[in-house]
Amino acid sequence: MTAEDEHGDDNGGEGEHGDGKGGTDGHIRRRPGVLKVVGFTLAGLLTLGVAGAGWVYWHLNANITSVDINSALGDDRPAKSMTTPSGSPSASPVPTEALNILVLGSDSREGKENQKLGGGDSGGARSDTAMVVHLDAGRTEATVVSIPRDTLVTRPSCPLADGESTEVAYNVMFNSAYSVGGPACAVKTVETMTNVRMDHYIEIDFSGFADLVDALGGVTVTTDEDIDDEDSHLTLEAGTHHLDGEQALALARTRHGIGDGSDLGRIELQHELVRGLLEQVSSTNLLTNPARLYSVADTLTGSLTTDTGLDSLSELIGLGQSLQGLSVDDMTTLTMPVVPAPWDRNRVVADEPEARELWASLR
Repeated sequence: MTAEDEHGDDNGGEGEHGDGKGGTDGHIRRRPGVLKVVGFTLAGLLTLGVAGAGWVYWHLNANITSVDINSALGDDRPAKSMTTPSGSPSASPVPTEALNILVLGSDSREGKENQKLGGGDSGGARSDTAMVVHLDAGRTEATVVSIPRDTLVTRPSCPLADGESTEVAYNVMFNSAYSVGGPACAVKTVETMTNVRMDHYIEIDFSGFADLVDALGGVTVTTDEDIDDEDSHLTLEAGTHHLDGEQALALARTRHGIGDGSDLGRIELQHELVRGLLEQVSSTNLLTNPARLYSVADTLTGSLTTDTGLDSLSELIGLGQSLQGLSVDDMTTLTMPVVPAPWDRNRVVADEPEARELWASLR
């Protein structure tokens, strides 16, 4: 396959990608990572689970969906991160190995409700948001790298549920991996393009994301320019707005009518949305409101799909607790360096050697 676009544009049009340098100005932006939303919320469930005599814990644990990515992919994968020597034993030992986690925002386009929320008119599910979250060995720093969905990649042969495998495909959009082969193919494609082992996988359903925002009481964001996107059904004047779940989801999806209309502009909006969501979590003081905490946790766990290494509430809480020492200043969020594809300026390719050097720093 050459210059294949199996899925087209999710919102019915294309915009050129400007300089394609992984953002409008190519600069690194320091913003919170998406895992802090999960971690902060679930860390409070230790007390809640005990207070609920186990029923709450059982219910939330049963909400989580998992996929066995390790069994699907086998041993033909990049090496795991090196383990560093641990210090003296303690009641709460500091993690001694770095972790790389692929976080996807998945989006079902079927049904009138999803179309109402800006999902377009095509069927199936897609990975419209992809972030590689790198946690250092001591959990003192985190790096979040967004991968534009319009990036043209080599999609490797991926295992399918029926025992068959997909064919290798060249110059296809990055998000086609999820559509063709689900989470396992998304992980394998990321590992192939980065040569970085994905230790875990977390998928957040976009429809559940809207419910999560509503459960938190909305989210406040600031936009630098007017937004008028008929496809995502969002109209906002430049400035600060408090959005409900439907509006927040539309903001996460919008790309037309902002900047150069590319996925790079959408990524910047998603980063702004994550920051606003974290500020909302902090301002609502979930840990002193068990009813609100349960509502948020119930919505969150019902929206998650994880690998089998994170498919229990205790494992997610453990991950969340390990992140509690991280502050905003300890986290760097950026976009994979890209440039417009020479044969299609509505698509991008990795900007080398910058992209390769970035991924090497996360091993």
